[in-house]
Amino acid sequence: MDIHRCRFVPYNPQAINALAFSHPPSTELQGRGVPTLRLAIGRANGDIELWNPSKGTWFQETILRGGKDRSIEGLAWTVDPGEKDSEGNDLPGKLRLFSIGYSSVVTEWDLEKGRPARHSSGNYGEIWCLAAQPRWESRNKKKDGKQLPPAEGEYMGQHLAVGCADGAIVILSTADGDLKYLRTMRPSTKKSRVLNITFQNRNTIVAAYADSSIRIFDIRSGKLLRTVTLGKGPNKAVKELLVWSVKCLPDGTIVSGDSAGEVRFWDSKNYSLIQRIQSHQADVLDIAVSADGESVVSAGADQRTAVYRLKAPEKGAKTRRWVEVMHRRYHTHDVKALAVYETKDISVFVSGGLDTVPVVVPLRSIGKELHRKLPSLPQSPPLSSSPSSRLLMGWWDREVNIWRVSQPSKSLESQQHRLVAKVLFQGEENLTSAALSSDGKLLVAASVSQIKAFCLSPREDGDKPGLQVNKLEIPFEISKWGAKEIAISPDSKWLCFVRSDNVICMARIDIDPEIPGRPQILPGISKLRRAQRNVQRGKLHHGSLGAYDRTIRCIAFSSDSNIVACGDLAGFVDAWVLEDKSNLLTNGQIPEKAADSKLSDDDSSDEEAGSTNTYGQRWIVPRFDSPIPRLKSGVLLMTFRPSYESQSKHLTNGVTSNSSPSHNLSIGDDRLVVLTTEHHISEFNVLEGKLTGWSRRNPKSYLPKDFTIVKDRAMGALWDKKGTSERLWLYGPSWLWMFDLAQDFPAPAEPDNEEKAVAAINNDSTTEPSPSKKRKRGETKESKTRQPNSGAGDRVPYWQDNIGLGRKMRKVIGDDGETAQWIPLDLKKPADPAQMGDEAADHYEEPSKSILAEFRREPQGDGSGSEEENGEWQQQQQLDEGTSAIRPQSSSNLPNASEANDHDVEGTTADLQVQEVPGSESKAESRTKHRRSRNPRRWWHTFKYREILGIVPLGQGFTAGDAAGASWANEGMGGLEVAVVERPMWDVALPGRYVRDYE
Repeated sequence: MDIHRCRFVPYNPQAINALAFSHPPSTELQGRGVPTLRLAIGRANGDIELWNPSKGTWFQETILRGGKDRSIEGLAWTVDPGEKDSEGNDLPGKLRLFSIGYSSVVTEWDLEKGRPARHSSGNYGEIWCLAAQPRWESRNKKKDGKQLPPAEGEYMGQHLAVGCADGAIVILSTADGDLKYLRTMRPSTKKSRVLNITFQNRNTIVAAYADSSIRIFDIRSGKLLRTVTLGKGPNKAVKELLVWSVKCLPDGTIVSGDSAGEVRFWDSKNYSLIQRIQSHQADVLDIAVSADGESVVSAGADQRTAVYRLKAPEKGAKTRRWVEVMHRRYHTHDVKALAVYETKDISVFVSGGLDTVPVVVPLRSIGKELHRKLPSLPQSPPLSSSPSSRLLMGWWDREVNIWRVSQPSKSLESQQHRLVAKVLFQGEENLTSAALSSDGKLLVAASVSQIKAFCLSPREDGDKPGLQVNKLEIPFEISKWGAKEIAISPDSKWLCFVRSDNVICMARIDIDPEIPGRPQILPGISKLRRAQRNVQRGKLHHGSLGAYDRTIRCIAFSSDSNIVACGDLAGFVDAWVLEDKSNLLTNGQIPEKAADSKLSDDDSSDEEAGSTNTYGQRWIVPRFDSPIPRLKSGVLLMTFRPSYESQSKHLTNGVTSNSSPSHNLSIGDDRLVVLTTEHHISEFNVLEGKLTGWSRRNPKSYLPKDFTIVKDRAMGALWDKKGTSERLWLYGPSWLWMFDLAQDFPAPAEPDNEEKAVAAINNDSTTEPSPSKKRKRGETKESKTRQPNSGAGDRVPYWQDNIGLGRKMRKVIGDDGETAQWIPLDLKKPADPAQMGDEAADHYEEPSKSILAEFRREPQGDGSGSEEENGEWQQQQQLDEGTSAIRPQSSSNLPNASEANDHDVEGTTADLQVQEVPGSESKAESRTKHRRSRNPRRWWHTFKYREILGIVPLGQGFTAGDAAGASWANEGMGGLEVAVVERPMWDVALPGRYVRDYE
């Protein structure tokens, strides 16, 4: 594969201004978070990113697009009171997301449609801060232990409180699924900005002002309860302090951070100062507190993040003191936002600021676990390409840029890329998606309110190398809806778009008869109906996201454009096949079977009308016994295997491939590869609705270990088919992996897989290691087990763990020292599988899948080699570069390790050179050729890239006759040509930062 490393795409990630978890932290909750847990990240351009931290994957699910001159300065989640259905069953309340952005408007977002649901504004000043009322909890219990119901007339929902620039605090009601004004509270006639606001309890508000004061209000009466002053600033020139942040501990203690760099603690009853800590050299911009009230985190403009712990009382002391246990600079610029989430098994806080990078840091296990930086670039690459025209398109905000990447040249002075077109879109909303046709003649872009199309053609004057951009007229029934996702078929004949209500529509693209060569989008759309799925109802305290899980994540066309598939966040995959009756209609005869292949009778009349035949073609659902089974996690990306010409297949709708050219499906056209958010690769036969044989033989446990431990999720996929290999290239923010799906992965390199699987299913931990493997001193079975992290990075290596006590202690029973045993200090009691839920199910089901995969596989040996040779190749194990960890029995004759592993350090295929033994020259050559043909590379990977924005194809290698292409062809390295678009942070234009005294 030929790679062009490109850094000319000026995509700029935006600063992080707000962070908010959908659920409050709770140390009483089991597991690693509820299924509906989400993290909202608000950025400076008005975009809101929704992240799913489930099981530590930290996957960016979707982006709620902002607009022109918009910014997200505050975020808050609420949950409505539970409801009852028609049968009287309790239903969980709906989770709702609100935002503010330097205006007098509070916006509620529709998570299902990805657009604002409603706005609330009034006759008050600019809103600076936002807070949600704590959830209702019954503090009294009955004799049987059940909670008492709320009092008559008591509201169980959550109100919103916003602080304004004129000093007013406005209470907004979220009752009845609406957002209405309730009351306004003003401290005095003096107008001072409300910089931050929080709830001490459901009825008391604590507000931080810009006049060196903290004020406490009662929202029921609107009265001012107390005013707390902080005094003057540290410098004489500064008379007043800015209280940037204020939070409350579970016991009511108030914690504040100000412009003097101090963190102060205030009593919950008399509001007197308890303690002050000078931990920052500049303003403290945000504060976060733990669920148990024992830890506090502060972040400031000096790029420093500090953690404080409540120290145990000294001997004779009655009070406990706060101490700073650590501080570190995780960011390069101001840290503006913090958010904390905790359960019994997970404890993290997330920070973000002007450097655009979210950082996940362990809170309870700080110093024992590593932090983790999440990608600042979008999960779905905002890139597209036209390989035939060598065009590269990038889009962001309200603009689209197109470059032409020239073929490689020996001259270093020649320009390798050139901006040939730039399109600026009118309107307020940012673009949600854009697509470029494979022939480079059609550009389609969409926002949540409209869809626009443009024709791209060479300029008439040959002096300018740019493209001429002409706007195309789109039927109103298509443009009025807007779209969240857009895709153009490989043959440039179909436009697929997903409306804001997640309805999938298809429109036909044809050549304009009046203007030759110009494409046009024909009127009339086909609505593709997804199969009805039963989604399991969540628990009451989890809240509900509604139909948000059914949000379409990606769209994929087959290589011949006859099949289209989509996947959603819930793990459902739907597919449709193009039915072509153009030849039958021309002859005036329609076979009986073809006439009966219609949509099901329960289709709505609107869908019947929308599925009109265009040129005798329409999209139908393949007829199989059951739809494609649901995956265990959300769909990350999908791609069809490339096709190759062979005999035709019969469609499941009863029409043979001889009746229509569109039905000449090549073998493999319907093989859909799906990658889930847990990095599990599955492959389906779309026309049959079943897993392929390759997928059954290669379960998740057979994937390379280095791939399963990759934390950053994949962003895209490409195919490189050459000879008998079918290489799938997956890429993430900083890595690139290749899998050859033409062959199976090696079985896990562990002895007695069946016995271990049975032991795992029976939860048997008494299995002793084999006598051949010696146990190191101080090593226990528990220490070898990889303990899950608390939600951030992995465990700190032992040689770097120099904080606190050691990890183990030696326990001696009796006088005999030989009976001593090492006991891990951090060993946790095994969790109850009944409380672990899906995590336990995945753990116990995977061993059985591995056993079935062994039975599905054919013997590796074909009888052509000796038993010794066949045994060598059956010992393949999972290590770097997809090679064997155990050297072949004749490896003593190999000159070095790289040749023995059949690859070099750079990952290119190396020829095995076996040293000649006198009298066995022909045998060595035959064994070398035999191994080279029997052991092609199964996978390869690298982590040498920096902040990958996306990878797009540019062509099939160098042109014939080119000197560079000829040399690559001789080395066997020809094939796919791609552009790797990188956007390292040192190329991003960031604002100025605080400079410390010693810098």
